[in-house]
Amino acid sequence: MQTKCHLSVLIHQQAKKYGDKAALTFKTFGGEKWKTVSWNQFSLRVKQVSNALLNIGAKPQENIAVFSQNCVQYLYTDFGAYGVRVVSIPFYATSSEQQIQYMVNDAQVRFLFVGEQEQYDKAHRIFALCPSLERIIVFDQSVRISTHDPNALYFSDFLKLGENFPRQSEVEKLYQEANDEDLCNILYTSGTTGDSKGVQLTYGQYAAAMKANAECVPVNENDRVIDFLPFTHIFERGWAYLSLTVGAELIINTNPRDIQESMRETHPTCMSSVPRFWEKVYIAVKAKIEDSSAFQQKLFRNALAIGHKRNIEYKSLGKRVPLALELKYRLVNKTILSLVRQQLGLDHPHIFPTAGAYVSPEVEDFIHSIGINMLVGYGLTESLATVSCDHEDKPFTVGSVGRPINGIQIKIGENDEVLLKGPTITRGYFHRDSINATAFDEEGFFHTGDAGYLKDGELFLKERIKDLFKTSNGKYIAPQQIESLLLVDKYIDQVAVIADQRKFVSALVVPEFRMVEEWAREHNVAFDTREDLCANPKIQEMMIERINTLQQGLAHYEQIKRITLLSHHFSMESGELTNTLKMRRPVINKNYKEQIEAMYEE
Repeated sequence: MQTKCHLSVLIHQQAKKYGDKAALTFKTFGGEKWKTVSWNQFSLRVKQVSNALLNIGAKPQENIAVFSQNCVQYLYTDFGAYGVRVVSIPFYATSSEQQIQYMVNDAQVRFLFVGEQEQYDKAHRIFALCPSLERIIVFDQSVRISTHDPNALYFSDFLKLGENFPRQSEVEKLYQEANDEDLCNILYTSGTTGDSKGVQLTYGQYAAAMKANAECVPVNENDRVIDFLPFTHIFERGWAYLSLTVGAELIINTNPRDIQESMRETHPTCMSSVPRFWEKVYIAVKAKIEDSSAFQQKLFRNALAIGHKRNIEYKSLGKRVPLALELKYRLVNKTILSLVRQQLGLDHPHIFPTAGAYVSPEVEDFIHSIGINMLVGYGLTESLATVSCDHEDKPFTVGSVGRPINGIQIKIGENDEVLLKGPTITRGYFHRDSINATAFDEEGFFHTGDAGYLKDGELFLKERIKDLFKTSNGKYIAPQQIESLLLVDKYIDQVAVIADQRKFVSALVVPEFRMVEEWAREHNVAFDTREDLCANPKIQEMMIERINTLQQGLAHYEQIKRITLLSHHFSMESGELTNTLKMRRPVINKNYKEQIEAMYEE
């Protein structure tokens, strides 16, 4: 059962309830073995952080920042801050020095907590450029602190300032003063078009979000929830906090690249993720099946058809599964589908919330068919994650983003824009009065910038309004939808659709090089470099053929007519991707201007 209390005391309330039960499973920085922290130990560390923060002079409602990848120290710091009414601001571990400098100065941060060497080095370099900054506190004990840095200390030394709880009476007074109007976090959006904006999130928003999500997302105290997305991402943050409110165990995956290995080692029951994770699972399983014998392929396709019939044609629609079908499913589930899930480390899968981008219906259907309960949803940082999601006890439609959670009002405005109002919606952007004035209408509805519609109680998204392209022929193109169609192909890793003010649609495509190199060897295509591969007419012809097959269902004016294969990936370093891996289209258009223009030459 969910513990309903202020976030400032949540960990301590759960410690009273669960005691020595495992709360957190993690690896130390650079460590190989998984370790466990009980609820009692979690509570102890949080109290130490609260006391230590008071000892270094932190004040109620002042801003601290955490610049780190996921780790236990991150959670200790956040909940320790909440205990003394301090606002915690998460920074993406991949943020650039310029971004860090901007956010520290915007929020007037005095105390900056950092993860590993890379984060410390960036923080140290911008220290002199941030007048408010007083201290850097380093999570990873192996970080080499500069000999010319009197302002940095290790987290272990910081914790000593809170040993034996020297300020606990003041901490408990602050527990009493904690309220729903207090600011809890400021989350800076990744900014696809310009400077990031700080979204203000209050404790009241969290309380409303925890209550509403618990009513439709059945995570429970028996679940082992692996954290894959960064805690900086509102989806992971909200999901992790929801899991903690019901007493679930969190498995903290520090390096996103290790996620599949971590899943196989820890056997989680739940995980939140973005669609790209499941697209890669879909591609990998399909590739494995294609490489198996004709008999094995037939067995798997039969199992998949039975899984589809049971989970999509009956279960998703809320219909009773016929006994004969249920028996067939149990057989193929035990003998075939469970083996696919075990390859992922999912021996006992429960629920897998998925949001953050367009979910391909093909992928969603497949994941459900192999017996993984994907809960598709929609949300924003400004709505404290969930606006809508598939509800366990209600029918869902593949292609929708679920039903609104309780308390959210959804209105469809001009240009089919989704407008939101309710207790989980932000009160506005930090120090951005002019932007706030345009973000909310006279009735108090927040403008999301997403187009969609409601049908039979479910929300369906159409496109991101500002991302809509208009061709020179006056036709509107939704690039994300086209891109998601192509990303299910095993030979495609990244794709950027080009169409705005152009006479036809084209695309910049980054191949999945391992697969393309394999294809080249099998077809006697000689190459020395990736540039050779991308320039080879046979490779280009193969890629175009595959793209044409994938886009058959699109209108003629939406179909990609020409492509350019790129020999390197879009990256954050080049400014082409945000920290959440969303494309910055203006930067891509600028960086690849030459290649784009070449596709439109007669």
